[in-house]
Amino acid sequence: MPQTIELTITGMTCDHCVNAVTAALKGVPGVSDAVVNLAEKSAKVSGDGVDAQKLIEAVKEEGYEAAVR
Repeated sequence: MPQTIELTITGMTCDHCVNAVTAALKGVPGVSDAVVNLAEKSAKVSGDGVDAQKLIEAVKEEGYEAAVR
């Protein structure tokens, strides 16, 4: 069953940051969609069997911080 995980993302300052975080999130197994919002410093990730910790790790690998909302 698809689920949605909301994350708070810190460290983003521009569209390049948004693109990097979006690509990192979409690269996590099980993710079907990821929408990153610079103004709200947030991300909504949808998919099946998605591990929130793996999402956080993927964001950190890009140089940003993430936490489940």
